[in-house]
Amino acid sequence: MGYFSEGMSKALALLLNMDDATFSAIQATLSSTSCALLVAATLGLPLGFLLGYTTFPGKKFLRLLSDTLLAFPTVLIGLIVYVFITYRGPLGQFGLLFTLPGMVIGQSILALPIVISWTAQAVENLDRRCRETLLTLGASPSQLALHTIREIRYDLGMVCVTAFGRVVTEVGVAMMLGGNIRYSTRTMTTAISLETSKGEFAQGIALGLVLLLIAFLVNFLLAWFSDTRDEHEHSF
Repeated sequence: MGYFSEGMSKALALLLNMDDATFSAIQATLSSTSCALLVAATLGLPLGFLLGYTTFPGKKFLRLLSDTLLAFPTVLIGLIVYVFITYRGPLGQFGLLFTLPGMVIGQSILALPIVISWTAQAVENLDRRCRETLLTLGASPSQLALHTIREIRYDLGMVCVTAFGRVVTEVGVAMMLGGNIRYSTRTMTTAISLETSKGEFAQGIALGLVLLLIAFLVNFLLAWFSDTRDEHEHSF
């Protein structure tokens, strides 16, 4: 276990000394993940709300499709997006391959089904008696929709945190679309994979510690949203 303790000490030194390569990977990860979450939330929250709130032909199929895409392999997402943004692809003229914006596209696609399906589930789990009561009191459709959003606001927070946690730890999309370019598109997960394959454990351990910290923060936020939601429900 000597190599592990040595790697741990070197990893802590890299973090304390703010090693350029290490913090570049952290910055690339947080930047791409935050942008992907913003895109997925902007598109997915309204779509998920409509999917769970309204009734229309084909709703069950769309819900089944969204739920199926939750298990979409990240490497397959990377491959599909790669075909579109490669230099010979239909979007090749924009030069998105091996860039952070290219990674954001793939990561947004990865996060979108999570946001849509979980938002729809949150709406569907809302007590129908509350909606019926508001209708009997003469609430307008817009008032009813706003009340529904207010009731599931903590669930929506959990949805966004879950999507962030899923994207920040993925490897396939970042590797295929970002190219693992140092000081540019190299993320924490791709850097860990590369450094470990070279037998260089220090930076891998350092980035692993940061990922553990992020995972802790994600789970802390999930627990907070869950407790806050439960307290809100019990207060009525």
